[in-house]
Amino acid sequence: MPFDLSSVQIAFFHDNGFLAIPRLTSDEDVALLRASYDRIFARRAGRDLGDHFDLAGADDEEGKESLPQILHPARYAPEMNDSELLRNTTRVARQLLGPDAECEIAHAIFKPAGFGAETPWHQDAAYWSPDMRYTAISIWVPLQEATEENGCMQFVPLSHTLDVVRHRSINDDPRIHGLELHPSEHGRVREFVSCPLPPGGATFHGPYMLHHTGANRSTTPRRALILNAALPPVKRETPLRFSWMEGKVTARDARAKAAVEKGLDPGAPPTGALGPDLRRHQ
Repeated sequence: MPFDLSSVQIAFFHDNGFLAIPRLTSDEDVALLRASYDRIFARRAGRDLGDHFDLAGADDEEGKESLPQILHPARYAPEMNDSELLRNTTRVARQLLGPDAECEIAHAIFKPAGFGAETPWHQDAAYWSPDMRYTAISIWVPLQEATEENGCMQFVPLSHTLDVVRHRSINDDPRIHGLELHPSEHGRVREFVSCPLPPGGATFHGPYMLHHTGANRSTTPRRALILNAALPPVKRETPLRFSWMEGKVTARDARAKAAVEKGLDPGAPPTGALGPDLRRHQ
């Protein structure tokens, strides 16, 4: 059955900058997605292209991955594009952004049991082009129960009204792909809301919303799929400068560059009107 938001839910999203719902797809669809998810992580799909990498570490071949991620997972598991989740997400995203919104399964993040790292407080737009302003939504979907113990989503209400604030590489290490709020911006996280969810539930947030997921302290892995929906971005009259992206020297970028030079990378799958460069995303 189609999933529709109520007028109250739509108003809550626009007023507060985020929304959590307990169900976006069926249990059967979650089971199919989880099987595909586990398969591509088991073989580290897309490693040579730079699509598989450790978001929170130096991403070298010897290190222990504490927050592995796969960009464009449907490239490696095409059946994901036939999921109820993608159909339902597209329907709901158009209720929030309008009928022209385009949607894709953007990336997958895995938190290993017991040592999966936190995803620090950040804004998604801090990864994207400083020349553009985005109208987009990230839809975060757990494939098992998401709790505070294993790393459910957390938001700072009303922070969606901000523009991009100062960030840095995690631990101020330019070898690490992931970003975190600069210490000078930590005062913005005074109060936050945690959003535990059952499998197949979802949270929705825009690119300027401050959000975070904690470390996985539980005895089971935490699996999450992230979908993106967007309208075409608009060029800023005055571009910003993202100094935190200028100094990046990551193993992921080196693998991606080598793949392009060797003609191995066909490029990101077509995504209609999606604006963000998701290969640089969280």
